[in-house]
Amino acid sequence: MQDVTFANGEVELAGSLRVPVEADPPVGGVVLVGGSGPTDRDNGTYFQPIQQHLAEAGFAVLSYDKRGVGRSSGDWRAATMDDLAADAVAALSFLRAQPEVRRQAAGLFGHSEGGWVALRASSARGDLPWVVTNSCPGVSPAEQERYALGNHLKVLHGDGHPEVRRTLTLYDQLAEAGRRNADFSTAQQLVDNAGAPPGLAYYWGDVDERLWSFLKRKQDHDPTPDLLQLRCPHLALFGGADSTVPVADSIRVFAAAACHSARLHRATLTVEVLPGGDHRLQTEGSAALVPGYLAKVSRWLTSHVTPSTGGSS
Repeated sequence: MQDVTFANGEVELAGSLRVPVEADPPVGGVVLVGGSGPTDRDNGTYFQPIQQHLAEAGFAVLSYDKRGVGRSSGDWRAATMDDLAADAVAALSFLRAQPEVRRQAAGLFGHSEGGWVALRASSARGDLPWVVTNSCPGVSPAEQERYALGNHLKVLHGDGHPEVRRTLTLYDQLAEAGRRNADFSTAQQLVDNAGAPPGLAYYWGDVDERLWSFLKRKQDHDPTPDLLQLRCPHLALFGGADSTVPVADSIRVFAAAACHSARLHRATLTVEVLPGGDHRLQTEGSAALVPGYLAKVSRWLTSHVTPSTGGSS
């Protein structure tokens, strides 16, 4: 493991590179792209067992602090999806430039929001062997946040409680305010006028002017155009007990894109739903990953970097 830095324009990104010491170079490579918010190179602690497993499976692994987090410069709240995708491409280019890495066998693994980022970065390139999305919504951020908030409110109040409907109505009003490009004070007034229902803090608790600008900018991001433009095999992983992402709806979107006539034949889709897994593919109430999850990832990746497979699924 070594600390590294690389640049995307004026933004300097810092990360960690792990190269397997016992594998015969050159090896395959994986760039891990973190989820929403101020995610560091370990995505909290979530990426650590993934990094270790992939290295033991013979892959070089690079993860990095999101711009404006840890040792990376810039500000993720001022970024667009294209900016974040360009950061991921810069990370991939850096990894591919390492002498231990086989260039044509390195790709992107994006968790949650990082899945949108990885899809955007992958859709623009024809030289990737694969892309992996992990708990990546097939719906827009606005729809995904509403789903997550609704599940949170049901835990607080019970399904069908008037407070659930009232808070979700306020959320819808905030989403519409974002589409009108309302400023933060206008959005905050909506919250204040509604009495700032406690359950809304799940979504609104950390929102300030800069974060509101970021949320407005990304709330209607549609992953479908990127899915249609994919030129490589796609592994989509989900936890069956994920209360943050609408898994069934997301799978339908991914499958519809894979069946579309515009999708290249090489851009196959493999979906894995792990029963009992939450948004981080961990078992409920535990930091332990769902049994079999890591093995599924490394087996699929290995099958797509072995020359004899021809990149099919």
